[in-house]
Amino acid sequence: MYEVQTANVHRLGKILVDGQGFTLYVFAPDKDSGTSKCYGKCAAGWPPLVLPSGVSQAPAGPRVRAALLGQTKRKDGTVEVTYAKWPLYTWVTDSAPGDVTGQDINSLGGKWYVITPSGKLITKHL
Repeated sequence: MYEVQTANVHRLGKILVDGQGFTLYVFAPDKDSGTSKCYGKCAAGWPPLVLPSGVSQAPAGPRVRAALLGQTKRKDGTVEVTYAKWPLYTWVTDSAPGDVTGQDINSLGGKWYVITPSGKLITKHL
């Protein structure tokens, strides 16, 4: 689940997904700082992609740039996966791999976007 992979998504192209194929998002207020600003209700709606205890790095799937993978410690002590210094999240409303219902929405404190394997945000509205 915490592996970072890529998938082609209709109208957006190749984006990052988790090990189950669910879309990974970034939170604009995080501003590629390497630090999450999404806690409480925000993290309940947008669960952070966290590493299991004892795992130090998320595995990089094919076409994922391992050098762009990193991590940041959350306030609760868990370790969240980052990509190009952007903390990564899933969205509870996405119910199947390939869903992108969180793309370019303003939710719980800011805008949410998908991210490409090169580390660029896609800000296009669907």
